[in-house]
Order: sequence, then C-alpha cells, then structure tokens
Amino acid sequence: MAQIYSSILVSHDSYANEVGEAFRALVPKSFVWGSYAVATVYVTADAVDKGKKAAVAHGDNPGKTTRVAVAVVDTFVWQALASVIIPGFTINRVCAASLHLLGKTTKLPLPVRKWTTTAIGLSTIPFIISPIDRGVDYLLDASIRKVYNEEEKHE
Repeated sequence: MAQIYSSILVSHDSYANEVGEAFRALVPKSFVWGSYAVATVYVTADAVDKGKKAAVAHGDNPGKTTRVAVAVVDTFVWQALASVIIPGFTINRVCAASLHLLGKTTKLPLPVRKWTTTAIGLSTIPFIISPIDRGVDYLLDASIRKVYNEEEKHE
C-alpha cells in the first residue's frame, strides 16, 4: 500500500487536501483548511509553470499570448477541479458517510470510529484519482476546450 501512495504522490499532483479531509475527524479544522492552502499553492504553481513552458515553446510567434493564457487557464481549471475540488468533496463525503454508518451500525468507541474513518478516507484516494481525472478531461473537452480550439483556428 505504501508503494501505491508513493507512486501516486510522485506521478500526480498534491494530495494535501485529500489527506486533510481524511483526517478531518481527528484534527483541528485549521489543519484541513491549511491542507487546501497547500493544494491551492500547488495548483497555482503548476499553472504558472505550464504558462512559462508555453511561452518558451512559442517564442515570438503570433498568438503567443493567447497560447500562454490557454495553457495557464486550462491547467489551473483542470487542476482545481481534478486535484482540489472534486477529490476533496469526494473524500469529505466518504469520510462523513463512514463515520455516520460506523456510529449507526457498530458499538466501536468514538476514537476508533474516527481512526477507521481516516483509514477509509486515505485508502479511497488511489481509487478516485483515475475516474476523476478522466471525468474532468471529458468535462473540459466538452466545454472550455472547445473555446480554446476555436480561438486557435482563427489565429
């Protein structure tokens, strides 16, 4: 399991907010909000990085500003949805449902239920990544990426 998490953390993006959400039952809310701050910094840094790479790739060619803007916006929107908003909400709901169900169906003490909820949340992360990524790709391809493609045709 540790190998799965290490490969996910290296190959994908910041999972700070998902981890924060998984630990929500055990830690102060400020920790959870701090995890979102870390994830947001990652998303912003990745968007800036993609913009810089697009600027270098397009040199002084016409349409450079548009291509850089598209790279930044597309990366920021994709990362915000796929790395922060959707997975954070998903882990939050999985953990809330787990804590509720454990309270209704078991006689486990509250600390055990909270740690179990955290374990469930953490173990859910590897399974939600790919479907969320594919879903966000589909969503962007069906919406704002159509606008980007139209702009490139008119350049």
